[in-house]
Amino acid sequence: MSVQATGRVRERQARPLFKAPDLLTAIRLPLAAIFPLVHEPWSRLTILALAASSDFIDGIWARRIGGSRAGVVLDPIADKAFIGTAFVVVALSGDLSLIEMAGVLLRDIVALLAFMATWVLRQPTTLPARAGGKAVTVCQLLTLVAWALSSDLVRPLAWATAAISVYAVADYSRVAWRR
Repeated sequence: MSVQATGRVRERQARPLFKAPDLLTAIRLPLAAIFPLVHEPWSRLTILALAASSDFIDGIWARRIGGSRAGVVLDPIADKAFIGTAFVVVALSGDLSLIEMAGVLLRDIVALLAFMATWVLRQPTTLPARAGGKAVTVCQLLTLVAWALSSDLVRPLAWATAAISVYAVADYSRVAWRR
């Protein structure tokens, strides 16, 4: 292991297990469980706003006070659980085709496969958030808002999300290969 890699391992081990931002992150898990049970548009929009707010604020808060070991794992799990559950509800509504669903979730599917590959190969690594990934998250949320409002923009937003996902996957892949 290189000196730089050893330093990163020590830095991760020096972090506390949990910090306050992790509680905000964890809120997305019950929100994911509640989302399929809610059918009124304004209730769905409220849940989406709470999930988006917790995702935005927990990241800023964790960067300000320093992250935790749990947060590094919990944040992507909470993100994927909420987005995945919400888009299962969309899929069951029939408002997006299978190919549109795959496009909207492309970045998350590739991230899950990459995580599983690094786990199987015992080569754990983390990549810092990048602009393309953040743009995908924003577009996914906009697609969900449009869907909750029964807007005609659902399909165009789904395709825009898919296009940005292709860019994000290519960008993350480029960074990963450099490591």
